[in-house]
Amino acid sequence: MHKSQPEILDVGGVPIAVRRRKGRGPGLMWLGGYRSDMSGTKAAALDGWAADKGRAMVRHDYSGHGESGGSFREGTISLWLEQSLAVFRQFGGERQILIGSSMGAWIALRMAQRLAQSGSYGRIAGMLLLAPAPDFTTDLVEPALSEAQRQELKLNGYFEEPSDYSEGPNIYTRALMEDGRSNRVMTGPIDTHCPVHIIQGMNDPDVPHAHALKLVSCLPADDVTLSLVPDGDHRLSRPQDLALMLRAVDELVLRAC
Repeated sequence: MHKSQPEILDVGGVPIAVRRRKGRGPGLMWLGGYRSDMSGTKAAALDGWAADKGRAMVRHDYSGHGESGGSFREGTISLWLEQSLAVFRQFGGERQILIGSSMGAWIALRMAQRLAQSGSYGRIAGMLLLAPAPDFTTDLVEPALSEAQRQELKLNGYFEEPSDYSEGPNIYTRALMEDGRSNRVMTGPIDTHCPVHIIQGMNDPDVPHAHALKLVSCLPADDVTLSLVPDGDHRLSRPQDLALMLRAVDELVLRAC
């Protein structure tokens, strides 16, 4: 638990909780996964690394997550993307290494696209993508839907399924699924304009490692490193997983300096 209160950034009338550590650039920006928050094991390990190295770091909770306001059921990739861009622009400093976990990797890739469109792609110094799940609504969730779940989406606007990572169920809304289609990134080449390191567990029950291989094939213009962890799961939060993550961050920072 955090002893201090987070900073609050108003994004479209929604209070977004932000925690940041001042230090040298390039800094780190943490982008969490679906239903995850910024106090998780990986984010805390990165914050400890930043403290030891004197590096800046910023992390936030999407609306409906953790310490932020807003309704989870109203969340979409577009909404969480806008909130992440707002935090980046307000607190990101000159250059950041984006570290995206699961859905956060999708947000990171969309941020790179949006920043490139505005001529600001040089502000991303590198990317570390952990168990990346870009396009997960169309590529991973929709193909696995049962007929009953499809009917629930159609009639109720959402469906629920048990979660392996929290007490409450996962909730997938029709708005999330439809918005996901308009935010797809693995439909062709993706230009991040920076080095990318992907860490993927081969025992991941949620994101098959073939998904990471597909992502690599969409990054032909960038320097990409793929680290496959034979016994790694989706969390990638064991001590050896965290050590691998921190080595990758250290390398990305050294390359960016």
